[in-house]
Amino acid sequence: MPDPLTTSLAAPAAPSAPAAAAPTSPERAARLRTIGAALRTHWFFTLVFAVGLTGRVLTMVAYRPALLYIDSFGYLANSGPLRPTGAEPVGYPLMLKLLLDVGDFTFVAAVQHLLGLAIGVCVYVLMVRHRMPKTVAALASMPVLLDAYEWEIEQNLLTDCLFLVMITAALTLLTWRHRPGPWLAAGAGLILGAAVAVRAVGEAALVPALLFVLLGTGPSWRRRLKVTAAFVVAGAVPLVSYSIYAATYSGPAIIRASNSVMLYGRTSTIADCASLPADLKPLCPSGTVSDRQRLGPDFYSSSHTSPYFTVAAATGQHAPENAAQFSRYVIEHQPLRFAEAVGHDFLELFISPHGEVSGGTAVARWQFQTAYPEFPPLQAAPEMAKFGQSAPAVNTGVAQLLRDYQLGGGYTPNVLYAIFLLAGLGGALGLTRSARRSGLRAKCALWTSTGVVLLLAADVFEFSWRYQLPALVTLPIGGAYGIAALLGFGRMWPPMRAYPEPSDEAAVADFRERYGADFALAPIVVLIAAYNEADAIGSVIDDLPDECLGMAVKPLIVVDGATDDTARISIEHGAPTCVLPVNRGQGAALRVGYHLAHAAGARYIVTSDGDGQYDAGELPRLLAPLLEDSADLVIGSRVLGGRENRDLVRHAGVRFFGFCVTKLTGTKVTDTSSGWRAMRAQVPVNVRLTQSQYQTSEFLIGALAKGYRVADVPMSMRLRSHGSTKKGNNLVFGTRYARVVLGTWLREWVWGRTRRRVLGRGRSEVRI
Repeated sequence: MPDPLTTSLAAPAAPSAPAAAAPTSPERAARLRTIGAALRTHWFFTLVFAVGLTGRVLTMVAYRPALLYIDSFGYLANSGPLRPTGAEPVGYPLMLKLLLDVGDFTFVAAVQHLLGLAIGVCVYVLMVRHRMPKTVAALASMPVLLDAYEWEIEQNLLTDCLFLVMITAALTLLTWRHRPGPWLAAGAGLILGAAVAVRAVGEAALVPALLFVLLGTGPSWRRRLKVTAAFVVAGAVPLVSYSIYAATYSGPAIIRASNSVMLYGRTSTIADCASLPADLKPLCPSGTVSDRQRLGPDFYSSSHTSPYFTVAAATGQHAPENAAQFSRYVIEHQPLRFAEAVGHDFLELFISPHGEVSGGTAVARWQFQTAYPEFPPLQAAPEMAKFGQSAPAVNTGVAQLLRDYQLGGGYTPNVLYAIFLLAGLGGALGLTRSARRSGLRAKCALWTSTGVVLLLAADVFEFSWRYQLPALVTLPIGGAYGIAALLGFGRMWPPMRAYPEPSDEAAVADFRERYGADFALAPIVVLIAAYNEADAIGSVIDDLPDECLGMAVKPLIVVDGATDDTARISIEHGAPTCVLPVNRGQGAALRVGYHLAHAAGARYIVTSDGDGQYDAGELPRLLAPLLEDSADLVIGSRVLGGRENRDLVRHAGVRFFGFCVTKLTGTKVTDTSSGWRAMRAQVPVNVRLTQSQYQTSEFLIGALAKGYRVADVPMSMRLRSHGSTKKGNNLVFGTRYARVVLGTWLREWVWGRTRRRVLGRGRSEVRI
């Protein structure tokens, strides 16, 4: 009998199933490596997402098949006829109808939980797209992913999750690009218009979005009007369509933000009964406002012992019409008291630690319970039976676990909401120079103001923790944009991809065309990354010696997309010059120089600045440890030497980061940000470099993680001869620099060294 393995190999025209699948295994492995790399790169968000996913799975396990709140019964009853005659629009009942046609209540809850997770992913992707630090982006996604009140709401058959998804999607479209075009604006308008058919309070979100497209979509009024027209027309389509649909049932085609009953509930708590007309006095609650005998809006709008219901039952009068007259009269004659009541409830989100709010809906309604929550006379079991669902059940142990998490702090703290709000407002108002130059002010204003108007629109009627949930997305994103704008993160460079990137290739090709493919450099190369240094670069080049410690010295200038004559002056002064086509940051320019110098035969590379801050006469002292073979990387330390700059804050920061890196790596370092460095030419091409700016700490920590020997020697640092720093003020610089230090240490020292130990790669394999 022939060998089956031999037969299969000899007959490629008719491969067996395993043989047919074999060619895809490398692709599958490559995909897995790509996914693994992405998870490591975004490890913090991956951890946050995993916790959010776990919490939602536990919620579905705890309460089966879903939770029904008071409003859920109305949505289910209307999921068949879809009549727009009640207090709520038909958008959510339509979603229930579609989902229940293919699944059950558990399926509906699962879809809502997936939508909640999608919101968290959307927040993170949007932040990273706009060059936010990944830590800030993950923090912005944490409220919606980890808040237990959001998990509980998603398990309920309620409008909130769908509404929040639509608001997030619309604002994401508007802020996806630097300035949205007509198509993105039209998509946002269409979604926001449709959101009104899910929750009528969505009308409030149209206002900040309209102002954004009208004022924040470009300097040209023609373009603004074009984008605004696209937004308005697209938004009008669902609004007009729903109005026409509603008119076939209820007469006038009017979409209202709430019904008169809810507004009556609010105004009845503040009404001065003595000043009311005689025909409205029966609707006024007993007691006076000053005596604090009034109950909350929820009682007066829903309890059958409220005057709204007792008067209607006794007189047979049309209650909603009378309530509307009552509310209108109170607001017109007591506007300040009405504004005070709404403002008080608005501030509760920022001052109350998720507790009971006077006059608000009981917070227990939105907390996990160890028994299935019921709201008599409504009963969940008979309602579920109508739809062929099993009776409600609770896994007590899991429910208690969720309750402990929720009550033990598993919610977004009020202080964090306040920070997000203040940061968003500060960024929108441009309170710092970085904010005014960031290009993020309009985005801060859009997300923050949308959150504010949605909260206020709900608080006009009553306070409920349920109606605070839009703040889980809008305020964190607005706040993250605000923090980025105030601290200058919005102008940060994105991480570099692996060398060479397209602009690297273009610059190197231009360099080799100018100097020849076999161009060689001296043993010692002084590498300078220069951006708009036309006033200083010539003298810096001229000051360099031709020889040092018996070896020839040659400059190599990498011009980082300068807009002045830096490149021309550098070439005129005889320095080999490589010109990046676009400005990419000092780190990107130096990385190109490292590879050029290494390929051109350099033995040692010295980095300097193009602004004349370093003394070329100190070059022998900087190179000495390399020639003595006592170090692979030498740092010129202004801490050990001297400095002319009297900025005490900056100098304290240098010492602080030197202390931090020393503790993190176990190697004594005094100056982590010095640009006056000497190294063996092999070192920088073996260290992973991704930072376009603030690259000195990344290089240092990466070299230490690779096992290279680092030494620092005393050097002096002079004042800049021309220009000003491009790295921001002390606060901006320190914040950004700290992010790079911590991120590089985690990447190289924690994860990288662990991986090398597992793979058996030691220092000998990386030293050349």
